[in-house]
Amino acid sequence: MRSLKSTLDYHKKNILTVILLLMFVWSLFSVTWSSELIHAGGKATIMQILNSILHPKITSELIELAIVSTWRTLAYAVAGMTLAFIFAFVFGILASGIMSEGETSRKISKSIFRGILGFMRAIHELVWAWLFVAAIGLTPYAAIFALAIPYGGTLGRIYADILNDVSKEPIKALKSSGASKLQLLIYGYLPLAKVDMISYTMYRFECAVRSSTIMSFVGLGGLGFQIQLSLQDLNYNEVWTFMFFLTALVVLIDLWSNVLRNKLISDNQGKRRVNFSKFSLILATIIIVGSWIFIVVVDKADFFGLFTEKNYMYTKKFINGLLGVGEANPAFLNGENWGKALKLTYDTLQMSVMAIGFATIAMLLTVIPAARNVADGTLTLSKKWYKWISFGVIRFVYIFSRAVPELVWAMIIVFIFKPGILPGAIALAIHNFGILGKLCAEVIEDLDLRPVRNIASSGGTPSQMLFYGVIPAAMPKFITYILYRGEVILRTTIVVGFVGAGGLGQQFKLSMSYFKYTEITLLLLCYLLLVILADLLSEGSRKLSE
Repeated sequence: MRSLKSTLDYHKKNILTVILLLMFVWSLFSVTWSSELIHAGGKATIMQILNSILHPKITSELIELAIVSTWRTLAYAVAGMTLAFIFAFVFGILASGIMSEGETSRKISKSIFRGILGFMRAIHELVWAWLFVAAIGLTPYAAIFALAIPYGGTLGRIYADILNDVSKEPIKALKSSGASKLQLLIYGYLPLAKVDMISYTMYRFECAVRSSTIMSFVGLGGLGFQIQLSLQDLNYNEVWTFMFFLTALVVLIDLWSNVLRNKLISDNQGKRRVNFSKFSLILATIIIVGSWIFIVVVDKADFFGLFTEKNYMYTKKFINGLLGVGEANPAFLNGENWGKALKLTYDTLQMSVMAIGFATIAMLLTVIPAARNVADGTLTLSKKWYKWISFGVIRFVYIFSRAVPELVWAMIIVFIFKPGILPGAIALAIHNFGILGKLCAEVIEDLDLRPVRNIASSGGTPSQMLFYGVIPAAMPKFITYILYRGEVILRTTIVVGFVGAGGLGQQFKLSMSYFKYTEITLLLLCYLLLVILADLLSEGSRKLSE
């Protein structure tokens, strides 16, 4: 029986692999492969961009501007995450159902609030930013709300899952002592879930910094705004200066997150040395207060000014426009418009599949030398000094590629390739290559060394150990991460279209520019269909990979 089950599992994984490969090949047919894909001066532009990486512009004025822009980017991210955390904490608890009395009320609470959180996170933050700018004007609150809604939805869903997964024994012990629902939450659920909740919040904070960068696309300041200006002026040396500042900011947050998680785990195990948790709390408080002061005082963001009669009229007009009030033939009731929108949705799907395919290929070519246990020889029993060099170079490339948002990569790539889904796919692939590489390298680092050592003891070469020991053991988790990033890419593909990379995003930008609001509604409906499709594909693929 066990043998039959193992055989079926093996065939299911093979079927999934074949399906993924066929989908990638299918996506490649969406592009007419020829030299005409590149602009006339595209090759020269590539050389200029690559050369400027090694020669970023460094002047006192530019560094000062980069520091201020970095702080503005951080301030928007912090403000957005502050509101997101409040939404997520309240809605996450309600979506977990742990505060409900009976089984029926528990199911109702979970269904309602998980539905709300699902809608909040379904639409990308840049799309929310466009909608808020159209509704309330070009104010920092447009960026803050645009970050708060999707990140609140994502955090809330994860908080609910973490709370549902806590160990039930301590909760039962508290219940038997007569603890109320509120006491169970404060003294039972939250202490047990604290480490995972903080860890995931810090990870989403790193993502929020990248998202804050692309808020410049709707006219809000920060590093993204400076990158966009420098690209328009073809000052690639300045572009990389700002990009390196963005990378440094993301790396610092990543380091802070890793150290904090390790210290929290040590504290739970009673290994208190330096109370880094208190230091992090103080630092976080200073950053949050400083960010809001900067937004309110320096950027002069007036929260109560959002509730003026003028803003009310603008918002009402915008919402009525989306609903097609007073319009004889709204786009979302027109069959021809639906046909065009679904064609763009099809293109967007192809772009996302191509992107995850490119990212996976690049990851597989680099992931083995990027693993620490390969570099130090503990996995392959082969120590070579040059392995540390390749390890350091590849890990830096991983950090840099994932630190820069997809939209920024797209801004650069459209200077090289002609508009279409190919530059969008490449931009998405570059960003996700760094994320996939990091995740999959850590999979190799966490492998059980014994099977690989057995191959070594029987006379296997280092390459045989890798291909017959490491890859088969790591591949199931590789596929899991590939599917996860594929789902994320499908949700994000609309964004790169904003800079001419094709698909729904390009048409969304045009419709916003020409105030064709019913077209925006139609495109949003198609986008939500794409997100639902992403969920269904991801769920089906996971069942095959189990």
